[in-house]
Amino acid sequence: MTTPHKINYRQKIRRKDVEVVREIVSSSNFFNPEEIEVAVELAKERLRVGTQSGYYFLFAENEGRVIGYTCFGPIFGTQNSYDLYWIAIHQDFRFFGLGKRLAAESERIMTGMGAGRIYAETSSREQYKPTQTFYERCGYTMEAVIKDFYSPGDSKLIFVKILPAPPPPAADTP
Repeated sequence: MTTPHKINYRQKIRRKDVEVVREIVSSSNFFNPEEIEVAVELAKERLRVGTQSGYYFLFAENEGRVIGYTCFGPIFGTQNSYDLYWIAIHQDFRFFGLGKRLAAESERIMTGMGAGRIYAETSSREQYKPTQTFYERCGYTMEAVIKDFYSPGDSKLIFVKILPAPPPPAADTP
Protein backbone atom coordinates (compact mmCIF):
# COMPACT_ATOMS: atom_id res chain seq x y z
CA MET A 1 0.00 0.00 0.00
CA THR A 2 1.33 3.44 -0.85
CA THR A 3 1.69 6.14 1.76
CA PRO A 4 -1.48 8.26 1.94
CA HIS A 5 -0.23 11.82 1.61
CA LYS A 6 -3.43 13.82 1.46
CA ILE A 7 -5.70 13.21 4.43
CA ASN A 8 -9.06 14.94 4.68
CA TYR A 9 -10.98 14.98 7.94
CA ARG A 10 -14.72 15.02 8.38
CA GLN A 11 -16.86 14.98 11.49
CA LYS A 12 -20.27 14.34 9.99
CA ILE A 13 -21.21 10.69 10.22
CA ARG A 14 -23.01 9.08 7.27
CA ARG A 15 -25.14 5.94 7.19
CA LYS A 16 -22.50 4.08 5.17
CA ASP A 17 -19.94 4.83 7.91
CA VAL A 18 -21.54 2.16 10.10
CA GLU A 19 -20.14 -0.57 7.87
CA VAL A 20 -16.89 1.36 7.39
CA VAL A 21 -16.41 1.36 11.17
CA ARG A 22 -17.00 -2.40 11.18
CA GLU A 23 -14.49 -2.90 8.37
CA ILE A 24 -11.78 -0.75 9.96
CA VAL A 25 -12.09 -2.28 13.43
CA SER A 26 -12.30 -5.81 12.01
CA SER A 27 -9.20 -5.28 9.85
CA SER A 28 -7.00 -4.88 12.94
CA ASN A 29 -7.55 -8.49 14.05
CA PHE A 30 -7.37 -7.19 17.65
CA PHE A 31 -11.04 -7.18 18.56
CA ASN A 32 -13.49 -9.97 19.18
CA PRO A 33 -16.95 -9.92 17.56
CA GLU A 34 -18.57 -8.41 20.66
CA GLU A 35 -16.09 -5.52 20.72
CA ILE A 36 -16.62 -4.91 17.00
CA GLU A 37 -20.37 -4.69 17.61
CA VAL A 38 -19.77 -2.10 20.35
CA ALA A 39 -17.90 0.10 17.85
CA VAL A 40 -20.73 -0.30 15.33
CA GLU A 41 -23.40 0.45 17.96
CA LEU A 42 -21.75 3.76 18.86
CA ALA A 43 -21.95 4.83 15.21
CA LYS A 44 -25.59 3.73 15.00
CA GLU A 45 -26.43 5.60 18.21
CA ARG A 46 -24.86 8.79 16.87
CA LEU A 47 -26.91 8.48 13.67
CA ARG A 48 -30.07 7.76 15.67
CA VAL A 49 -29.98 10.63 18.20
CA GLY A 50 -27.21 12.96 17.04
CA THR A 51 -25.15 14.87 19.58
CA GLN A 52 -27.48 13.76 22.40
CA SER A 53 -25.74 10.39 22.13
CA GLY A 54 -22.58 11.99 23.51
CA TYR A 55 -20.57 10.28 20.75
CA TYR A 56 -18.56 12.37 18.31
CA PHE A 57 -16.70 11.00 15.32
CA LEU A 58 -13.79 12.11 13.22
CA PHE A 59 -13.10 10.28 9.98
CA ALA A 60 -9.79 10.37 8.10
CA GLU A 61 -10.17 9.98 4.34
CA ASN A 62 -7.66 9.42 1.58
CA GLU A 63 -8.84 9.73 -2.02
CA GLY A 64 -12.46 9.41 -0.88
CA ARG A 65 -11.88 6.27 1.21
CA VAL A 66 -12.26 6.31 4.99
CA ILE A 67 -9.02 4.83 6.32
CA GLY A 68 -9.34 5.62 10.01
CA TYR A 69 -11.58 7.16 12.60
CA THR A 70 -11.96 8.20 16.20
CA CYS A 71 -14.97 8.19 18.46
CA PHE A 72 -14.91 10.40 21.54
CA GLY A 73 -17.18 12.32 23.83
CA PRO A 74 -17.63 14.12 27.12
CA ILE A 75 -17.80 12.04 30.26
CA PHE A 76 -21.14 12.95 31.75
CA GLY A 77 -21.00 14.11 35.35
CA THR A 78 -17.46 15.45 35.03
CA GLN A 79 -16.06 18.87 34.35
CA ASN A 80 -14.04 18.97 31.11
CA SER A 81 -13.19 15.24 30.97
CA TYR A 82 -13.56 13.33 27.70
CA ASP A 83 -13.27 9.70 26.69
CA LEU A 84 -11.42 8.62 23.57
CA TYR A 85 -13.54 5.54 22.95
CA TRP A 86 -12.02 4.36 19.69
CA ILE A 87 -9.09 5.23 17.51
CA ALA A 88 -8.63 2.85 14.63
CA ILE A 89 -6.73 2.86 11.36
CA HIS A 90 -7.48 0.34 8.64
CA GLN A 91 -4.81 -2.35 8.65
CA ASP A 92 -3.77 -1.41 5.08
CA PHE A 93 -2.80 2.09 6.26
CA ARG A 94 -1.13 1.44 9.62
CA PHE A 95 2.46 2.49 10.33
CA PHE A 96 2.32 5.72 8.32
CA GLY A 97 1.79 7.96 11.36
CA LEU A 98 -1.92 8.33 10.64
CA GLY A 99 -3.00 7.32 14.12
CA LYS A 100 -0.92 10.07 15.67
CA ARG A 101 -2.28 12.62 13.19
CA LEU A 102 -5.85 11.49 13.79
CA ALA A 103 -5.35 11.61 17.57
CA ALA A 104 -3.93 15.14 17.36
CA GLU A 105 -6.84 16.36 15.23
CA SER A 106 -9.33 14.72 17.61
CA GLU A 107 -7.60 16.36 20.58
CA ARG A 108 -7.83 19.73 18.81
CA ILE A 109 -11.58 19.24 18.36
CA MET A 110 -12.07 18.12 21.96
CA THR A 111 -10.10 21.14 23.18
CA GLY A 112 -12.47 23.33 21.19
CA MET A 113 -15.38 21.57 22.90
CA GLY A 114 -13.91 22.41 26.32
CA ALA A 115 -11.92 19.27 27.11
CA GLY A 116 -9.22 19.57 29.74
CA ARG A 117 -8.47 15.86 30.14
CA ILE A 118 -8.81 12.94 27.76
CA TYR A 119 -9.04 9.35 28.98
CA ALA A 120 -8.31 6.28 26.90
CA GLU A 121 -8.40 2.69 28.01
CA THR A 122 -6.88 -0.48 26.67
CA SER A 123 -6.07 -4.02 27.66
CA SER A 124 -2.94 -5.12 29.49
CA ARG A 125 -2.54 -8.18 27.24
CA GLU A 126 0.75 -8.47 25.34
CA GLN A 127 -1.14 -8.03 22.06
CA TYR A 128 -1.96 -4.47 23.16
CA LYS A 129 1.63 -3.36 23.86
CA PRO A 130 1.68 -1.38 20.58
CA THR A 131 -1.53 0.39 21.67
CA GLN A 132 -0.03 1.24 25.06
CA THR A 133 3.12 2.57 23.38
CA PHE A 134 0.99 4.57 20.94
CA TYR A 135 -0.79 6.38 23.78
CA GLU A 136 2.51 7.12 25.51
CA ARG A 137 3.99 8.53 22.28
CA CYS A 138 0.92 10.75 21.95
CA GLY A 139 1.56 12.24 25.39
CA TYR A 140 -0.77 10.09 27.48
CA THR A 141 0.27 8.77 30.89
CA MET A 142 -0.96 5.54 32.45
CA GLU A 143 -3.12 6.71 35.31
CA ALA A 144 -4.72 3.52 36.58
CA VAL A 145 -4.71 -0.26 36.35
CA ILE A 146 -7.86 -2.18 37.16
CA LYS A 147 -6.71 -5.75 37.70
CA ASP A 148 -8.49 -8.61 35.95
CA PHE A 149 -11.10 -6.22 34.53
CA TYR A 150 -11.66 -7.92 31.15
CA SER A 151 -10.83 -11.43 32.35
CA PRO A 152 -8.40 -13.08 34.77
CA GLY A 153 -4.95 -11.79 33.84
CA ASP A 154 -6.33 -9.11 31.52
CA SER A 155 -6.38 -5.76 33.29
CA LYS A 156 -7.82 -2.46 32.11
CA LEU A 157 -5.18 0.24 31.64
CA ILE A 158 -6.45 3.81 31.80
CA PHE A 159 -4.36 6.50 30.15
CA VAL A 160 -4.89 10.24 30.55
CA LYS A 161 -3.71 13.28 28.65
CA ILE A 162 -4.01 16.66 30.29
CA LEU A 163 -4.59 19.28 27.63
CA PRO A 164 -3.07 22.73 27.85
CA ALA A 165 -5.49 25.44 28.89
CA PRO A 166 -6.62 27.56 25.96
CA PRO A 167 -5.08 31.02 25.88
CA PRO A 168 -7.21 33.76 27.42
CA PRO A 169 -9.12 35.92 24.96
CA ALA A 170 -7.17 38.90 23.67
CA ALA A 171 -7.88 42.09 25.58
CA ASP A 172 -9.31 45.00 23.64
CA THR A 173 -6.75 47.75 23.21
CA PRO A 174 -7.80 51.39 23.06
